[in-house]
Amino acid sequence: MSAELPNQATAEAPAAAPAAARSRVRRAWAFFLPLAVFAVLVVFFYKGLFLDPRVVPSALINKPAPTFSLPVLHSPDKPFSPELMRGQVWLMNVWGSWCVSCQYEHPFLNDLAKRQVVPIVGFNWKDDPAAAKTWLRKHGDPYQLSVSDLNGRVAIDWGVYGAPETFVIDKQGMIRYKHTGPIDAKVMNETLLPIVRELQSAKSGA
Repeated sequence: MSAELPNQATAEAPAAAPAAARSRVRRAWAFFLPLAVFAVLVVFFYKGLFLDPRVVPSALINKPAPTFSLPVLHSPDKPFSPELMRGQVWLMNVWGSWCVSCQYEHPFLNDLAKRQVVPIVGFNWKDDPAAAKTWLRKHGDPYQLSVSDLNGRVAIDWGVYGAPETFVIDKQGMIRYKHTGPIDAKVMNETLLPIVRELQSAKSGA
């Protein structure tokens, strides 16, 4: 009986070797896979540190502005459509009385309205009309008019992420620029106004 033991051990060794190899591979994967995932996340977040959070890609840039018909805030029986602005460069500013950042940017919009450089249409988003009117009386009304998107459906068509946001629309009704977040003097003078002036100087149909 003792003479059979070496033969039995020899027969079991080849079967044990592949199992041991597979075990080593599994341990290696268990060790290196979390490290690989962590490395990818580090690279992703590192790049994110250098991105401007206000620059949010929009699929609508250089495409026709989505059409809509919404009631005017101060005249609900008079609907407004972007088609009414055809032939002129204009801004559409998304705002709400509930929006803290809108209050920050509002003085800059008031200043722009006083300069009469470009018409601004307000897009009052998911707001109570009475609260919106009170807010404008308190902080000033820089808008040629404001429309009310009570249920937010039109905002979805425009790819609105939040408030405030500002769109630049050209004479042909094409969206040429979108700014996400509050406008300040730097954004106004170094980005928005140069784009507006360039579009205003362009020939219609160009």
